[in-house]
Amino acid sequence: MEKANQTTTKKRATKFAPPERASAEEISRQVRLFAHRKLLGILPNAVPCALMAVNEFRQIVFANERFLELLSPQERQAGVLGRRPGEVLGCLHAFEDDHGCGTSESCSTCGAVHAILSSQGGTADAKECRITRGHSGEALDLRVWTTPVAVDGESFTILAALDIAHEKRRQSLEHIFLHDICNVAYGLSWYSEFLKKATADQVEGYVDAVSRLCRQLTEEIDAQRVLMRAETGELLLKPESLSSLRLLQNAVTLYRGHPVSQDRHLCVDPHAEDVAVAGDRTLLSRVLCNMIKNALEACRSGETVTTSCARQNGHVEFRVHNPGFIPREIQLQIFQRSFSTKGTGRGLGTYSIKLLTERYLHGTVSFTSTPDQGTTFQVRYPLAPSTGATG
Repeated sequence: MEKANQTTTKKRATKFAPPERASAEEISRQVRLFAHRKLLGILPNAVPCALMAVNEFRQIVFANERFLELLSPQERQAGVLGRRPGEVLGCLHAFEDDHGCGTSESCSTCGAVHAILSSQGGTADAKECRITRGHSGEALDLRVWTTPVAVDGESFTILAALDIAHEKRRQSLEHIFLHDICNVAYGLSWYSEFLKKATADQVEGYVDAVSRLCRQLTEEIDAQRVLMRAETGELLLKPESLSSLRLLQNAVTLYRGHPVSQDRHLCVDPHAEDVAVAGDRTLLSRVLCNMIKNALEACRSGETVTTSCARQNGHVEFRVHNPGFIPREIQLQIFQRSFSTKGTGRGLGTYSIKLLTERYLHGTVSFTSTPDQGTTFQVRYPLAPSTGATG
């Protein structure tokens, strides 16, 4: 069969992978190729992972029961065959471009698309892939293996996907814990060095700072216990009405004495509003500290990080601004658990901000970054009931 009769589209523009698709007739023919192999009726459903076969246009022509178990009833009803993996799984990015899964700018960072393209080039591959499902906001963490195969002289890719959400959550929480414990430890070390050289009138201020850091260290350890309980569904948060300005000032005070702020300026916007915010004190403080630390790390010597808080559209919004610019390829991956510009096990501050804000604190997180305006991260949380903030 000639190639011209196999596709329903002419060559079109795409922001990443090719957009062309096979016709419905061609998909039906390829589905029959796999359906006629008797072993495929037994083996695929005996393995503990999702299996698919995709054609050269990345369209599914075979899927086992494990894959179907990942789908909602609505997704199953919509059908699998002839569609691409991200479209079937409801990936948010699969619908950013008219050409579907694999063709948007965000798809250029997708491990599954990269693995499929490698297989189509003749090389087996393995990648991790995080899919955010647009209809529910649920995230799927998958490890994907792709293998090129030939069936009756035609090229296909066998894609195996294993749910690694539990593994990734455990790893990320461990990394976040170490990340934040190190922040406090650096602060303690910093003030200890100051104490060695302190004059009599400086000692009291430094001792207060060390005492505050020791309390924070205890809170960090307690916070890790909280997150570990969350993994087993036993998390009990301690929501209370808190002063947004006091939370912000405490975080700023902590990082003014931190090594990461050396030769940099850190301030609270004089127009910041004091608003009663509803949330868990330890987790809110962790989010604000990570936002500030990330901003300071992005600054050059002499630059300023500005923090603020205000009432916005029925919420409390915290903002942290630095004059740096985040390149577009990094912006696309900024909240991904597996992405870091700082090496393995580091740079997880933005992921922890999103995890704590959206999963536990009922808030939202976003950012803007342009060469002329710099970078601003903002988190929004519910207002506290009108009983007044307590601390």
